[in-house]
Amino acid sequence: MTDAVGSLDTPDAQDEAPESQKKTRKGGKRAKKGPLKRLALFYRQIVAELRKVVWPTRSQLTTYTTVVIIFVVIMIGLVTVIDYGLDHAAKYVFG
Repeated sequence: MTDAVGSLDTPDAQDEAPESQKKTRKGGKRAKKGPLKRLALFYRQIVAELRKVVWPTRSQLTTYTTVVIIFVVIMIGLVTVIDYGLDHAAKYVFG
């Protein structure tokens, strides 16, 4: 008996993989190293990644900090005005 996919009695070719293609992994390299060696490798990788970072110059850092502070002050002002307006609207509606 067959259907749109194929025979019901035999599985599809993609479902069957030869035994040589199936890989079983039992821990890999991680199981061979001790916890201190893995920790040392982790910190070496952190240092390697930090060396790749392009750090901003003092001028860029000052500019970025100024922009953030100005944005925060504007947002504080906006929230304060909205809160003040809603407070007066609630007092007007509810007495």
